Amino acid sequence: MKLEVVEKYDSIIQQSDLVSRDLSWLKFNERVLDQSKKMHRSVFEKLKFLAITASNLDEFFMIRVGSLYNYLDYDKERVDYSGLREEPFKAKLMNESHAFHSDQHDHFTQVIMPELQEQGVVLSNLSKLTDKEQEKVHDYFLKAIYPMLTPMVYDGYRTFPILMNKLLVFGVVTTSPGDRQDMRKMSFVQIPANIPRFFEIEREDSLLLIPIEEVIRENIISLFRNVQIEGISLFRITRNGDFTLEESEDMDANFLEEVKRKLMERKSGRVVKIEIEEGYSKWMINSLLERWNLKMDSVFLVKRTSMIDFTGLWQIVGNKKFRERLPQITDPVKPLSYQDEGVADIFDVLKEKDILLHHPYNNIEPILDLIEKASEDPDVMAIKMTIYRLAKDSRITKALLKAAENGKHVSVLFEVKARFDEENNIREAKKLQKAGCFVIYGISNLKTHTKLLLIVKRDGGEITRFVHLGSGNYNEDTSRLYTDIGLMTTNEILANDVSEFFNVITGHSMPSQYRNLITAPRDMRNQLIEYIEEEAENAKNGLPSGIFIKVNSLEDSEMIYALYRASQSGVTIKLIIRGICCIRPGRVGLSENIEVLSIVGDFLEHSRIYHFHNNGDTKTYAGSADMMVRSFDKRLEALFKVESPLLEKQLMNILAYNLKDNVNSYVMQEDGTYLAKTPVGEEPEFNVHREFFNLDAESVMQVQLVD
Repeated sequence: MKLEVVEKYDSIIQQSDLVSRDLSWLKFNERVLDQSKKMHRSVFEKLKFLAITASNLDEFFMIRVGSLYNYLDYDKERVDYSGLREEPFKAKLMNESHAFHSDQHDHFTQVIMPELQEQGVVLSNLSKLTDKEQEKVHDYFLKAIYPMLTPMVYDGYRTFPILMNKLLVFGVVTTSPGDRQDMRKMSFVQIPANIPRFFEIEREDSLLLIPIEEVIRENIISLFRNVQIEGISLFRITRNGDFTLEESEDMDANFLEEVKRKLMERKSGRVVKIEIEEGYSKWMINSLLERWNLKMDSVFLVKRTSMIDFTGLWQIVGNKKFRERLPQITDPVKPLSYQDEGVADIFDVLKEKDILLHHPYNNIEPILDLIEKASEDPDVMAIKMTIYRLAKDSRITKALLKAAENGKHVSVLFEVKARFDEENNIREAKKLQKAGCFVIYGISNLKTHTKLLLIVKRDGGEITRFVHLGSGNYNEDTSRLYTDIGLMTTNEILANDVSEFFNVITGHSMPSQYRNLITAPRDMRNQLIEYIEEEAENAKNGLPSGIFIKVNSLEDSEMIYALYRASQSGVTIKLIIRGICCIRPGRVGLSENIEVLSIVGDFLEHSRIYHFHNNGDTKTYAGSADMMVRSFDKRLEALFKVESPLLEKQLMNILAYNLKDNVNSYVMQEDGTYLAKTPVGEEPEFNVHREFFNLDAESVMQVQLVD
């Protein structure tokens, strides 16, 4: 993009009161990449974070860039928060994406590859192998790879083949002997996804990793006999994976078929990105650009010294030889409110007090224990829960199946539209349905993102309801990697609210007023804005005020402008936003009292907490909802109020610790960029991902967010 055009676009962007959602997301991925650049990390940790940025970028192009192309392809108008229209915004977005792509590859070639070599791990081509090693590789090609390769030619007699999303592909340009140059043909050889990315050769003092594309490149001539090869180009395409499910009249049949059809469309959606190796055939790339209606700004060039698709690095990270070279996750500690975890009966404890879990510092085991005991307990009458994502070998599913076998009523709302987990969720839901569980496959055009569990148990002559409400999925695997909040309680007010909510989402019921639950899409945005406006009113009247919020993303413009008004009224506003953040902090006359931090480190920050000072009569909520349009308008979400003094102080302490962190934190600037926060002077390091393992109730009870 020309310099004067860049400056023009940047000027428009900086005039806007809002930061572009997509440009903000790219800044988030830069912070993830920055984790791969940290000097204290081992090369295997660096590989992990680089692979994460690659997976993130794939999803970004499939969903966000895919969505942008939906506007461009169908000539629909769209004005981004940046103030740019469709084409100018695409130009800006691609320019930023190319810069990030270059940063990724420079880091890989200049830092990671030399550090790998120091550790005895060498990415090698076949020319560096001994004759015996080359023979071993060739034998592997003949027996394991060659039978799986299928060259697909495209000419005037054959249709263009469907090239699969995110697979490595060799584009081979050939002519027959004696043919004119304009008689060229294109053939495509896709590398199957189930072939390991690297062929490993162990030497006495090192491990050689041969990229599978190099093995195939060396032998590709065997697929094209008696023709002239004019060019061989390795590339990879990313397709549009964005779709919106239409409301279906028949939820049990048509809806599931609609999901399955959309999943198939992902395999043939429009191409939005091409990654290609340097030295490519210009004739081939021009043909592909014309066919896929793309411009050169959608082509990302990769040097031969680097590699296409860094998600393949997971093979190295996951290699059992290097397991000890990755940092070990600290064992969870007992929750402050459940010091007798693993000893006392969970049902008895919950009848006496509430339990707050903060994962991964606290184990997910109490939740699993509750569900598994409920599945066996003869006094448990019913189990109801919402499921968004599950572990692959889920103990939750097994417990629910056992409960159904034991004659209990089991109701499960399975969200089959959970992006990229649709197939797994459909499979798990059908298992439960066959076992006799009452299964609901989502709610028409809404995603069920809330995390709720309700267990109904006979207790002598009474009925006790055990409730879990959380910010994270019922997933044993991610609970060790994501920071999340979970509340376990028998509180009658919350139990009534949750029972009412289940009646609404599983039946045809209009909700009455919830007392300690705020739900979307009903009234969450309005209720949160009301709380913000109360803080603004307190500030105007000279009363203490303060808003402290921790979420994954902030994008909803109504919420942003409510926060701007509160800032202008003098309210102290501190936001901890891990990813997308469309608010501009510290802008004169608009948001001087707003500070934004992003925490990116060893754990993925996933908890959502909303705290309002309310002149000392604090209101503190946690739950599943971010401050996004989709959360407020297009999802079933819930935030739950925490009233127990110790538990509320724990949530406040989470906010306080996040604000204190100077190891994993990045401070958002007014222009939308971020600066890493580091210890000042003699200030000691405070790593929030370590400090939560060392809490005590006495210090937690002393926490104050507003002086």
